[in-house]
Amino acid sequence: MTQRPYRSALYIPGSKERALEKARGLPVDAILFDLEDAVTPDEKVAARETLAAALKQGGYGPRARIVRVNGLDTEWGADDLRAVAEMAPDGVLIPKVNSISDIGIILDTVPGIPVWAMMETPQGILNAAAIAAHPSVAGFVMGTNDLAKDLGTRAGQRREPMLYALGACVMAARTHGVVVIDGVYNAFKDDAGLEGECAQGRDMGFDGKSLIHPAQVEIANAAFGPSEDEVALAERQIAAFAEAEAAGQGVAVVDGRIVENLHIVTARATLAKVAAIAELNGE
Repeated sequence: MTQRPYRSALYIPGSKERALEKARGLPVDAILFDLEDAVTPDEKVAARETLAAALKQGGYGPRARIVRVNGLDTEWGADDLRAVAEMAPDGVLIPKVNSISDIGIILDTVPGIPVWAMMETPQGILNAAAIAAHPSVAGFVMGTNDLAKDLGTRAGQRREPMLYALGACVMAARTHGVVVIDGVYNAFKDDAGLEGECAQGRDMGFDGKSLIHPAQVEIANAAFGPSEDEVALAERQIAAFAEAEAAGQGVAVVDGRIVENLHIVTARATLAKVAAIAELNGE
């Protein structure tokens, strides 16, 4: 069984029946069913029932089903958690996680459901390693909009003010083996801008991108999935290294570059990701 890909994670409002229906046919790796920011206060209670009915009906296939609840410091948070426990999704996404104590508070309500942490506060960023180390935490989702607000930063094409926070979360996630998904790109009609930010996130080591519109899915899937050139290189590296080992040598040369065992680890990971994507697509 290969590891599930998370190239694209699309937010879907839990209150919108039409959006919940459309999501069943979208080629996303994960759906972030949202009871928080995408739902107005007067719809919060009804959204739980709407989402519960949609998940009970099913039809979301192999997509990861993750529900974002309201914070426990709100009037809706505790009831959201109780509702999610009945929904039994693949994960529950907690907003504004500041420390591991925020994780511990919810575990009695959602036992057995993997916990995902929204990393969107300065305190949370500083505690990223400890949060990732918690045994119930399965993943991080960057909340770059809220984080930018708290930091007082301005948006920039290369996200320079955000790089420390992004890098800290990737480092923590990789240290403790959890998934890490980049924040949203707000200009959903700006394909070039999205492509650039996806490329940046992929190069930093993120597993995928959280998205706010279905039109962004194709770009994210392409950016965070291995390209044809990357797959071909991985196959040639593995073949060349096997030939070198058979000849009693510890290194090989591919395209004028040294290939060592560490490169083979990366090459095999690339092919494993291709297999995981094919499995998700039913190929």
